[in-house]
Amino acid sequence: MPFYHKLGKIPHKRHTVFKKPDGSLYYEQLFGTIGFDGMSSNMYHEHRPTQVKEIKGSYSAKPKIASENNIKSYRFKGFQVPPHPDYLESRKVVLTNSDVDIALAAPQESTNDYFYKNTDADELLFIHKGSGKLRTHLGNLDFKYGDYLLIPRGVIYKLDFDDDNNRLFIVESRKPIYTPKRYRNWFGQLLEHSPFCERDLRQPYELETNDEKGDFLIKVKKQGEIFDMVYATHPFDVVGYDGYNYPYAFSIHDFEPITGRIHQPPPVHQTFETDAFVVCSFCPRKYDYHPESIPAPYSHSNIDSDEVLYYVDGDFMSRNDIEAGHISLHPAGIPHGPHPGAVERSIGQTETEELAVMVDTFKPLKLTEEAMKIADETYYTSWLDH
Repeated sequence: MPFYHKLGKIPHKRHTVFKKPDGSLYYEQLFGTIGFDGMSSNMYHEHRPTQVKEIKGSYSAKPKIASENNIKSYRFKGFQVPPHPDYLESRKVVLTNSDVDIALAAPQESTNDYFYKNTDADELLFIHKGSGKLRTHLGNLDFKYGDYLLIPRGVIYKLDFDDDNNRLFIVESRKPIYTPKRYRNWFGQLLEHSPFCERDLRQPYELETNDEKGDFLIKVKKQGEIFDMVYATHPFDVVGYDGYNYPYAFSIHDFEPITGRIHQPPPVHQTFETDAFVVCSFCPRKYDYHPESIPAPYSHSNIDSDEVLYYVDGDFMSRNDIEAGHISLHPAGIPHGPHPGAVERSIGQTETEELAVMVDTFKPLKLTEEAMKIADETYYTSWLDH
């Protein structure tokens, strides 16, 4: 849940005359969600933001499903997703349901030839490898390893990468993504017990304003289709805006873990939420300090949620044979827990350097054909005693 932000030039009052130096008007646009009930920002453009010259066509971006109903635990080797020059073509959805798409991407080039807008979903991009700049019509944000980039639906953006070695973990949510409600007071301010605060959220700091006419290609995602739309003016022509609806960045390295005398449950790691899934950050931390504590997580039953864990870096204490870039899927309906030997190894340990992102969904996830290309189909047997 971002807080009020203002960037560039705006008039003293909404919906009033705002003139350019030559006496003509800037064009106002309300950019909001959930009708007029959700977060919104008020923008002012050099040109009318409604000038579509041509719709060239469309193509499907819907994932191809390999398994509709899965009860098997899987490991996916994420770094086996091959690099691709184009950002959108590089995005490979591996897990999906009606609320969320979970994708991996290894783009090699910046989005130079087009702009992109997702009207279906909020996008949460986790930067595993690479650095650069997120450029949007609401301002720019620098990013690097460990950053979450929260891009609300409808934001027009480009990604400028510093080099060709980039790895992204992407969550596309058809429900709005917020900071957890239990971390906020009734004004919306993050509370003292929250593992991060507003000071840790990075807002757009640089506004590009282009007063330019021509042919500008925006690839627009709507209902799983990508439409090639040509606009008559540059999408980044905003001279100023204010409000609550804008992209922001948060580094996983700024998440302050909550610890206790005995093992803490996964909700203490929660970072984002929707009403359909949660996102958690597992970060380096001190282990439990009860003299007889078992730092390894206890086995638990996923009765009503699928658990997805994306391994980023460090020592993954509860798992055997797990590497950076791997994804584990533990589906609802069966218990899961530490691998054989993990409990015993954990006793007496005082800290962990693990770094991982978890997504727990309340609807079952479907496996895609892209997932099966990188799947370890024997992973579900890895808890057997040998």
